[in-house]
Amino acid sequence: MSRPVLEVADVVRQYGEAYLARYSATVSPEPRRVLRAIAACRTAALGGHLTQCDHCDHAENADNACRHRHCPTCQGSAQAAWLAAREAELLEVPYFHVVCTLPHTLSPLVLQNPRPLYTCLFQAVSETLLTVARDPRHLGADIGLLAVLHTWGQTLHHHPHLHWVIPGGGLSPDRTQWLSCRPTFFLPVRVLSRVFRRLFLTRLRQNHAEGRLTLTGHCHALAAPQPWQQFLASLQHTEWVVYAKPPFGGPAHVLKYLARSTHRVAIAHHRLLALDQGRLTFQWKEYAHGNRQRTMTLDAVEFVRRFLLHVLPTGFQRIRHYGLLANRGRQATLVLCRSVLQRLRRTPPGLQPVPAPQPRQEKPGGRCPACQRGHMVWVARLAPQPTPFAREPPPPSDDTS
Repeated sequence: MSRPVLEVADVVRQYGEAYLARYSATVSPEPRRVLRAIAACRTAALGGHLTQCDHCDHAENADNACRHRHCPTCQGSAQAAWLAAREAELLEVPYFHVVCTLPHTLSPLVLQNPRPLYTCLFQAVSETLLTVARDPRHLGADIGLLAVLHTWGQTLHHHPHLHWVIPGGGLSPDRTQWLSCRPTFFLPVRVLSRVFRRLFLTRLRQNHAEGRLTLTGHCHALAAPQPWQQFLASLQHTEWVVYAKPPFGGPAHVLKYLARSTHRVAIAHHRLLALDQGRLTFQWKEYAHGNRQRTMTLDAVEFVRRFLLHVLPTGFQRIRHYGLLANRGRQATLVLCRSVLQRLRRTPPGLQPVPAPQPRQEKPGGRCPACQRGHMVWVARLAPQPTPFAREPPPPSDDTS
């Protein structure tokens, strides 16, 4: 596949220094590392390798990738590896997609305190879903959850929300039955919204009481007791958005959705349209008007600033599993779920097991672009070369979650 005409890395290489010059006093170490990684990605700064065709001797140089989880160029291979590991975990039941969003008035506070408040978001929503699902008035079952944190909207403003992929049912408390939800209804969103709000605000108060929150800059006024209480009261009377989308058609549709969502970075290269005289134009969807395609033009430094709003704290896991899909004991629980489903013969008609992925026959270097008969094989490594912006290129990162 050919590389896009315009990439985020092109903007970073041209305007990364200007961004640091404008915002150097407030830029933390994580965004600086992201800028260096993206600027160095697939350049001589990270070194590379020489490949040669085993049939016609055609040779090419290939620069190494940074493999950073915030690099839009490097997510394809990480995404494919993650999906291959998840394929074996799908159950033969419909799946639902639930989205839980924090009110926009929380954004300044979350940006100053990303680790504790993103953690609160995961904890509050997972407890909400598991608790409401166990309630006999709703489903009365233990369910499995897979969550992906997104922090952006289409125009790259800060918009923290969680995407949840959930099997349409769960195990009974005694683990002997599979209790299915209604075909087009998972759990009542109004109930989920109220419980989500209560649990998040409880954790927010606890973090504040224990001194875990930073209240400076735009949040400086909240350091005083009265404004803090007024802020909490306003959140208590705000509608918290929980949206349950229609069910997926089956396991194949789940994989298709996961491929678009799990390792997505704030903006994909194909949305970038033009970079001209310090102005970047990109495409975005206006969801409020039927997903209408629109374009937006930003100052390139402002684009870099918005892109870096979505850099997560080092080591923070933005893909998590809960309930029946929790990491501990997941395989044994999935075996039990499949056994119960098979015994009760409740698999919806038309749903077929996901076929095991066929091993790829291509050699690692790919087919030769010159003769189309041979394969490219590695013959030599190329040493890293310093580049102007990436003066301190980071080592390839293993953090791809």
